[in-house]
Parts: sequence; C-alpha cells; structure tokens
Amino acid sequence: MSASASPTVPLSILDLAPIGPGETPAQSYSNSVALAQTAERHGYGRVWYAEHHNMPTIASSATSVLIAHVAAHTSTIRLGAGGIMLPNHSPLTIAEQFGTLETLHPGRIDLGLGRAPGGDRAIFNALRRDPGASEQFPRDVMELQGYLTGESIVTGVSATPTPESAPPLFILGSSLFGAQLAAALGLPYAFASHFAPDALHEAVSLYRRDFKPSAQLEHPYVLAAANVFAADTAADATVQFEAARRRRVRGMIARNQAGVEYTDAQIDEFLTTAAGANLANMMRYTAVGTASEVSQFLGDFAQTAQADELIVAHGALSIADRLRSVELAAPTE
Repeated sequence: MSASASPTVPLSILDLAPIGPGETPAQSYSNSVALAQTAERHGYGRVWYAEHHNMPTIASSATSVLIAHVAAHTSTIRLGAGGIMLPNHSPLTIAEQFGTLETLHPGRIDLGLGRAPGGDRAIFNALRRDPGASEQFPRDVMELQGYLTGESIVTGVSATPTPESAPPLFILGSSLFGAQLAAALGLPYAFASHFAPDALHEAVSLYRRDFKPSAQLEHPYVLAAANVFAADTAADATVQFEAARRRRVRGMIARNQAGVEYTDAQIDEFLTTAAGANLANMMRYTAVGTASEVSQFLGDFAQTAQADELIVAHGALSIADRLRSVELAAPTE
C-alpha cells in the first residue's frame, strides 16, 4: 500500500453480520469473530454492529449479545453498536446492557444510537413498541446518558451496573435531524453514507457549525461510512462488488415481489432504469479495487466528507473475500 495514498484518519469497520448464501446464523457469528480478530491484528480502531429485525440475511438483531460474544474472543479492539435503535427499547434496558458490557470489557465498548425502528410498523408491534417512540428520541438519549454516567434524570431510578467509565455515546443518522441533535448534545456524529449518501455534506457542515462542547466531547467528531471491496486485482474487486450489489437489489425487490426470481442479467438491466439508478445511488460511496486504489478513494472521501474517522463495511459475499478485503484496506500492515 502506498503511504502517500493512505487515509490520514483512523479506520474502523461496520460488520453487517451477513448470513451469506448457503450459510447459517452460527456461521455468520463465527465469521464476525474472525473479522474482528483480523481487524484487531491490522490496526482498525473499532468494529460496530447494527440492530436489524426481520431480515433473514442479517444476524445482528440481538446486538448487545453479539458484541459480548466478539469481545470475549478479542483483546484490544473497541466494539459497539452502530447502532442500537433506541425507539425499540427503554433507555434503562440499554443502559443495563451496555453498563454490563463496559464492566466486563472496560474501555472497549461504544454505544451508537439511532432513531429508526430497524424495521417497519409490524416490527414495532412485535416489539410491543409505539411508532411514536421515535419522537421521544432526544429525551431518551439524555435519559440513557444519565443512567450510564450515574447522574439519572429519572427520580428514584438508576442502572446497575453503572460502569466506572461510561461507554461513549454516538449519534447515528442519515439526515439533518441527527446532525442537529449530536451538535446540541455535544456528541460524536456518525453518518450512514454507506447506504444513504445524499445529505452527507450538508449534515456534516451543520453539525460542525452548531456543535456545543459537552462533558464527553470538547470538539466535533465525525465518522463517515463507506463500502469497501478490496481484492488482489481490480477485476476481482469489481466481480465481488457486482455480486454484492445484485444481492442487495434482489433483497429490496423481494420485499414487494415475494417469490419472484430474477437472473443476474435481469438485475443488471434493472440497474439501468431510473428506479435501479436510485438503488445504485445508495452505494455511491464505495471503494472498489486494489489496496492502493481503495486507499486513495478512502483518503479522498475522508477529505471531502470532513471526516475525523471512516467506518467501512467490507461487503464481499464470501468470508474469505471479506477477510482479504479487511487486510488489504487496513490502516497498518
């Protein structure tokens, strides 16, 4: 890897805990352990897992449990939620879970928070939650923060265990709302540009402009997300990217057309349509190529996104290709 092309900001990983073609959830968890161990060896700062529900190809629904499992099989790398969808939970429950994680693995746990449900209205009903809970997100964040720091804003209620040092909170978002909230609360802001790129630059500018220092953070701190397909040859990386993109498009189409199967050629033809172009745009910030090509892309992306850190999702369908991508795109050798 060319040193001149390397990103000048820290690199971290968003592990989507995919259940690949022909794989079981148990294999997915083994893959996540292997990925975190590889990331730890190669100098990545953290690995995050996102809460999803009712998605048969994603195994991170019980996010805090997965974090605990991976933490037990690694030593130094930070692990966390990127993120917990707070409207799905009571703040006290999440404080107890992450207070436990931080107590078991001190100094290694992050807690990223989002206000999306991680599913549709049926998910809210199944979780026994009210869709209107999203409107309480700012207060819920402050309530959660109070529990974790031992300064509860709820009279007579505290979280046990309260860790000696609270895990840092991050606000996740793909719109201006998250940027405004992170700035107002003085928290780091992580933008989901790996699948929702459109508001990236406006949101980051707003966050940096309006940021107010807090006990957790003195200066604004931005994490921007990108997809990565790094391989030993550019041709191999392109094949991996195209296969992953087709699988994503198939999954989105299947939500409305269950039981309908499309060939690769049909998916590629769909991607040339206006509707297909909109789906393709979701992966606008994607690095595809050799180690030097990916590093150059990420360096340029960090600069244009005004990012203090990049969090990358290695999207190859096979675990062998994902691990190789992690190695090739690593910040250190």
